[in-house]
Amino acid sequence: MAKNSYRPFHPKVNLTELNFSTVDFNSTLQNIILNVRPLIEQGREYSYIAASLLSEELRLEVLNTVGITASLSELPEQEKLYPTLSEYVKFGTEQGQLSSRLRELDLEYLNSCIRHDRNYLFDYLGSHTLYDRYLLHKQGQRYETFQHFWMRVAMGVALAEKNAQEATKCAAEFYEVISQMLYVPSTPTLFNSGTKHSQMSSCFLTTTQDDLLDIYRQYSDNAMLSKYAGGLGNDWSNIRASGSWIKGTNGRSQGVIPFIKVQDSSTIAVNQGGKRKGAVCAYLETWHLDIEDFLELRKNTGDERRRTHDMNTANWVPDLFLERVEQNAEWTLFCPSEAKDLHDSYGEDFKKLYENYEKKAELGELQNFRKVSSVQLWRKILTMIFETGHPWVTFKDPCNLRSSQRHIGVVHSSNLCTEITLNTNAEETAVCNLGSINLKAVFQSENPAKTLAHAVSVGMRMLDNVISENFYPIKSAETANHRHRPVGLGFMGFQDVLYMKRIPYSKPEAMWLSEKIAEYISFHAIKASANLAKERGSYSSYQGSTWSKGKVPKDTVCELGVHVNYPVSPTQFKDNNGELRACPELLFADGFTESLNWDEIRSQVAQGMRNSLCLAVAPTATISNISNCTQSIEPTYKNLYVKSNMGGDYTIINEYLIDDLKALGLWNAELSRELKRADGDLNSLNIPEDIKELYNTAFDIEPEQLIRCAALRQIYIDQSMSLNLYMSAPSGRKIDEMYRYAWHSGLKTTYYLRTKAATSVEKSSISNRKNEIKLPVEAKACSIDNPECESCQ
Repeated sequence: MAKNSYRPFHPKVNLTELNFSTVDFNSTLQNIILNVRPLIEQGREYSYIAASLLSEELRLEVLNTVGITASLSELPEQEKLYPTLSEYVKFGTEQGQLSSRLRELDLEYLNSCIRHDRNYLFDYLGSHTLYDRYLLHKQGQRYETFQHFWMRVAMGVALAEKNAQEATKCAAEFYEVISQMLYVPSTPTLFNSGTKHSQMSSCFLTTTQDDLLDIYRQYSDNAMLSKYAGGLGNDWSNIRASGSWIKGTNGRSQGVIPFIKVQDSSTIAVNQGGKRKGAVCAYLETWHLDIEDFLELRKNTGDERRRTHDMNTANWVPDLFLERVEQNAEWTLFCPSEAKDLHDSYGEDFKKLYENYEKKAELGELQNFRKVSSVQLWRKILTMIFETGHPWVTFKDPCNLRSSQRHIGVVHSSNLCTEITLNTNAEETAVCNLGSINLKAVFQSENPAKTLAHAVSVGMRMLDNVISENFYPIKSAETANHRHRPVGLGFMGFQDVLYMKRIPYSKPEAMWLSEKIAEYISFHAIKASANLAKERGSYSSYQGSTWSKGKVPKDTVCELGVHVNYPVSPTQFKDNNGELRACPELLFADGFTESLNWDEIRSQVAQGMRNSLCLAVAPTATISNISNCTQSIEPTYKNLYVKSNMGGDYTIINEYLIDDLKALGLWNAELSRELKRADGDLNSLNIPEDIKELYNTAFDIEPEQLIRCAALRQIYIDQSMSLNLYMSAPSGRKIDEMYRYAWHSGLKTTYYLRTKAATSVEKSSISNRKNEIKLPVEAKACSIDNPECESCQ
């Protein structure tokens, strides 16, 4: 396939001959956009036309808001007529929104770096998402153009450099990368960089102590963090279970559930300044005595005082539990007030402690415990996932055994979207700053390997700067982030690359490409952090870390133990005739053929690292929309559908599919109608089988393939991934096997299970056992296009 064959269509709107007043002109643009939007389903060019019109509407709105007027006789110059960067910064600081420190930079030079023609890189969904939710405004009237938005983000992050001259230089470099959407910071950074309250971090993780004052402190901390656009992961496993004795009052505890319910109510009260809803995920370990009540928190029936409809939940599963499930053995539930050290242990230490507490229970030395069937408890977990989409299944031991920070603490939970694995304790609120490489834009460049290496290097510097320049709503977050300096560089647009390479997601080649991209990004991210350490010094808790021992993430896989059968790199696979062959040459294109010198990187990290953790693959639900690429590592959800979010409804089409059908002379109005009637499904359409295979959607791909691709990535990623799993015809057996396969493959976490609603679902049993896992008739897991679900953005 020729290079740049998927570069966006750039229509420039010719308005020079129109003769309207400014008010009429804006009204006319809006009417044209309304007429163009329904045509988007016919082809991507209409999406770019609508985006181009919106860009012009925004330009006129900004000029009017800032107070710069131009007579309509000057319309031939309209594409050059924008406020200068100095005018924009002056207006923003006068409004009390922009940081006055931006004036310290060389605004005249940075103004010369702005490329307003990059507005044409946006499609309609991306441009309207920015317009509706991200651009700064004065009482609803926007004064920030698209390119000023990118420059504001770049300048705000660059303020962390050592002086104004360096900050100006870096701001220009940052702008050059992010305005082409090669690397895109996370939503909190886009919202707040360069503003007076620059809270740019994405994720916060806390551990609640078994103390009433600490519990209510956490409520306050969560509210402050959520106010400034942070997603929260709360570990509740310390809280004593229901029925436990309380020494101070000589009474009995009501357990952890009522406290989680209070957090649920607080979540919806803080809506992040109207930009998006507050979002929290509660974590509980599988040995906790209240685990069965915890599993039911998201049910739509039962006692409302024990339901949390606005909070996500996740089960923090130790290896020992799944080992017991596979042995069909008993499992003992404990109260953390009696089994105090289970919370802070993992691996073999956890197993020894757990088995010792079981012996104490048998001897009558513990007061509050209960024995259950591990299989029955696992059945309940899977049933609740199927009914409600919760709790997410996350694996405690892989997160800890492969952690670079094992020497200073324990990972007690993941975050809101299950890609972050950071230590937490009573004094530290873990913080992670996120951003993602846009693989689509990278592979559209002339030299993808060189472009990717540069984008990763710039992204890592930006992420490290966020730590220094960040506004921290609470002290414990600032303490932890400055001490450990973790970041989470991820990537999006993996499905775009598969389309460009003509590789179906279901093929072994997709596994190889998944691994190759992850390895390349890991290599250059770690190298960038090691280089930053030479310039700025290592993070303060570096000594004793796996980095200080010369280990990189792929060296820690062996820590998982013999029970984990992680995949081997698929350097060979079978063709359609069943014969083994090497990876096809097309996969070795784009400059990725060089051998990565990991020994050199091991030597560098042994001398210093700027960041305790470097990599995490977030869902990117919104920034992928902005960047006009597919979401994260996700397969295509549908080839044609309507996406709903806080900004409205948007038609999403698979631009690659439409282009292929056009090239084959098959695309016409009738086929478009058939695609709509089929709800984006290709199986019933009269088109070539290879096209159907290439454009299989998420529900057409076996979930085991998604797990295999993820497992190969996980080898190189020091944190985790937001991995959604899809199942078109769920059953108890299939769900059971899928999650145990994910565990055996060495994954650290999983995210949503997405299922298709069915009129009937087979009743099956756990593999090789007689215990039946009965499932309800219809799947009610979170919908990918649910307008109320913005937790992963």
